[in-house]
Amino acid sequence: MSTVDYALDDGIAVIWLNRPERLNAVVAELVDDLLEALDAAAKSDARAVVLAGRGRAFCAGHDLKEPTPEGDSRPRLDRLQDVTRRLRGLRQPVIAAVHGYAIGAGAEFAMGCDLILAAEDAVFAFPEVSLGLSVTGAASRLLPLLVGPLKAKELLLLGERVSGAEAYELGLVNAVLPADDLMDGALAWAAKIAAHPAAAATMAKRALDSGIDSSLDAALELEVSHALITEHSAEVAASAEAFRSRT
Repeated sequence: MSTVDYALDDGIAVIWLNRPERLNAVVAELVDDLLEALDAAAKSDARAVVLAGRGRAFCAGHDLKEPTPEGDSRPRLDRLQDVTRRLRGLRQPVIAAVHGYAIGAGAEFAMGCDLILAAEDAVFAFPEVSLGLSVTGAASRLLPLLVGPLKAKELLLLGERVSGAEAYELGLVNAVLPADDLMDGALAWAAKIAAHPAAAATMAKRALDSGIDSSLDAALELEVSHALITEHSAEVAASAEAFRSRT
């Protein structure tokens, strides 16, 4: 795994997104490596998982400097959505430790986790609509559950950035910590979970998610349908070209 680091210690698996030179922006290789790391955690004796990002950001969303691959987009979109499915499907509770940017797909990765800790410097945003794109990581289902339908529409339709403190006030994250304390806080929460009987933690996660996830597959399928429509539009081509031309 060249774009994701994985470590297991004392019952806690830690997964680091590791493209710091691109603010951990999402490319196909990172998706593949992240899924491999999540599979490793699933097969391990870990009792909790922490997902974090190397460098200055958690994940700055899709790497818009990369050209959109040609051909059928559905397999690639399904593969991206497998991250949400895998996070939700893990028997271990997963804690997202978010610092810096958590934009678009990065915010969706965080929402796929069971708990979200944010650093004071965290910045959340859902810019897809402003770029002519569709959300793809179950944001259409998970975001309204966390912040309510009206606020979810505001975040998606306006695309404005939300600080860690604002995210906490909205109910998007569980807690906000100083940036220097973020990983220690996430590991402390993970250790507390790991100290509990593993089967009980798994059943609690499954019970809480059962009602939520009953509609998750339908949301993911609708998102793919919308993404297939928007991905090759003139608006998306223009916004992508504008981003790539930045100096």
